Amino acid sequence: VAAAGPLRRLRRLCRVLLFLSQFYILSGGGSLNLEHSQPLAQAIKDPGPTRTFTVVPRAAENKLPSHLTESTEIPPYVMKCPSNGLCSKLPADCIDCATNFSCVYGKPVTFDCTVKPSVTCVDQDFKLQRNFIINMTCRFCWQLPETDYECSNSTSCMTVSCPRERYPANCTVRDHIHCLGNRTFPKMLYCNWTGGYKWSTALALSITLGGFGADRFYLGQWREGLGKLFSFGGLGIWTLIDVLLIGVGYVGPADGSLYI
Repeated sequence: VAAAGPLRRLRRLCRVLLFLSQFYILSGGGSLNLEHSQPLAQAIKDPGPTRTFTVVPRAAENKLPSHLTESTEIPPYVMKCPSNGLCSKLPADCIDCATNFSCVYGKPVTFDCTVKPSVTCVDQDFKLQRNFIINMTCRFCWQLPETDYECSNSTSCMTVSCPRERYPANCTVRDHIHCLGNRTFPKMLYCNWTGGYKWSTALALSITLGGFGADRFYLGQWREGLGKLFSFGGLGIWTLIDVLLIGVGYVGPADGSLYI
């Protein structure tokens, strides 16, 4: 019983020491945590050197100096211009010429020309050249012969008609041809297209099977073909007339095209 008293006192002392240690940790640990967390907070506040980027709007980009907004796009006309070729042989889209519209029609004339940007050419001595003289005939582009320009074709007009039909076409001068005025111009041309019908085949069918309307069926004229079929070629009269009309080319395909 006498030894139980010191044990109780020792337990109480251990409890007090444990309480004091916990209290010290709770009270002093906050300061320790603050001390350890302070460098971390400082590191967060001071992230170090940063880079800044400025976004330039498109509207403001157009106002920048040319050396800052230099474009690397290739002009579309460069695709037509042979590199390092003779300047006098360049297509008309590759050069700018000081033309004179007061020249005499049909007479030879010379004009001063300059190569367009992004185009390189040489002279007769294979030296780079920018300015040169070109020789041509004084005439407007619409006065050129038909072999010097290309025109759009129409498949909706009648080639076999009286009078012969015309259609409005848009014509463009060939690249290597030089002329005055616009290189694209409208022109009225005669209908000249074919649907693949052969004149010899139509004439042979008219002679051999014309009484049954085979020639008219071949040309796409099925109404006339049915009329000849059920009338036995108009008792032979219609057949003879069609042989003559197809022979001279008066009767053609129903789509209005020419024979081949």
